[in-house]
Amino acid sequence: MKPPSDWLEALPTNRLLAEMSLWSADLGRLAEEIDRVDRLTDIYHIDVADGHFSPALLFFPDLVAVCRKKTAKPLHVHLMATDDILEDQIRQFADAGADLISIHAENGNLHRGLDLIASLGAETGVVLQLQTPVSHAAGYVDRIGILTLLGTRIGVKGQGLDPEAELRLQEARKLIADAHLLQRVLLAADGGIREHTVPGLRRAGAETIVMGSLAFNAEDFPKRMEWVHAQAIEG
Repeated sequence: MKPPSDWLEALPTNRLLAEMSLWSADLGRLAEEIDRVDRLTDIYHIDVADGHFSPALLFFPDLVAVCRKKTAKPLHVHLMATDDILEDQIRQFADAGADLISIHAENGNLHRGLDLIASLGAETGVVLQLQTPVSHAAGYVDRIGILTLLGTRIGVKGQGLDPEAELRLQEARKLIADAHLLQRVLLAADGGIREHTVPGLRRAGAETIVMGSLAFNAEDFPKRMEWVHAQAIEG
């Protein structure tokens, strides 16, 4: 199962998008969890961490291949890996069925990694940690499909949203607009996604949010998604 080749351009532009973070799903019932949320999912977000670049150790290619068999929705692999294994990891997750692979602005071989992702037929993305200036993205925004700003420290669940997160989104939104790009570049917020933070992140420019417990632990999932879709952006 795969999304159409133009899936990124075809995503809705008139509402906030939802990336479902499978890190927050019941991993013992992963196939059932995908079935439960699939209708209202825009993108599945799969965190992959090597235990070195990020303190967590998360997901591996075989699990991505399982997800690929269960859904035709896009699979976004957020790759948190050190430079020495980055390119090998890109190959493995592209082969497992990732439609979009995001690597980190902090990777020393960022541009080579983006070249490799594109050559393997996947959409490219870049993730910025809190300490990385948003202006850094000017050097590659014209060659990616999604720019993700972390609102919390990397690889640790349950943190509060950083006070600078909204300002950073506003800056990134302007950077993308000022670049006058030919391709669509989604602006994503990842980390600290809570009911009280989503409205501000959306107003600041987030086009998609990475939803973990806010989605998977919702008492009424369809109602929660109706609320997410109704969030308005400023300007």
